[in-house]
Amino acid sequence: MDPRILWKLSYGVYAVCGQKDGKNFGCIANSAMQVTTEPASIAVSINHDNFTHDCLAETGRFALCVLSESCPPLAIGKLGFYSGRDADKFSALEYETVDGLPILKNTCGYLICQVRETLDAGTHTIFLADVVDGALQSDALPMTYAYYHNVIKGKSPKNAPTYRGPEQAKPREEKKSSYQCSVCGYVYEGETAFEQLPEDYICPICKVPKSKFEKIS
Repeated sequence: MDPRILWKLSYGVYAVCGQKDGKNFGCIANSAMQVTTEPASIAVSINHDNFTHDCLAETGRFALCVLSESCPPLAIGKLGFYSGRDADKFSALEYETVDGLPILKNTCGYLICQVRETLDAGTHTIFLADVVDGALQSDALPMTYAYYHNVIKGKSPKNAPTYRGPEQAKPREEKKSSYQCSVCGYVYEGETAFEQLPEDYICPICKVPKSKFEKIS
């Protein structure tokens, strides 16, 4: 099979957020979809290795936040490329608590969901959930994975169902070198040469220091 056909499938970018024992947990998901209208239900795929997976399996409740194109990249960086086992992902994020669940600000809106069934899909679990509440927060355009990849210049975490391995860098006409964040995959393509950036430069997505960037071309 030609795996490139899978790259033609469309995805959004969402934050799956919950709370367990008074502590917030969450991750970024791109494989989420509405399944039915009456009753309203959705399905979301979460990797077995994610801390969010284990918490969600225990609590059975989560909020699905629909990220917008204007969503701060920090939200994707914290929720997508750090583990809740090691750090409080929400400490640097703006959110409010609704029905005991953390809801990110600066999103299109959110759905409050109750897990009905689960399906083991090998590396991932598909959580089928009933939508019990929800609200629209803005009319901003929802972020697609294509926008995240092509405009924000990010990549999928290794635990994402759509993860692709490193791609060979394409030849570039210009002589200026490109540098990529080794944590989140952001590619720096600014006017200033990367070597001339100040030493306190940080990745705009995941906030790691300049030393975490690698030359790719």
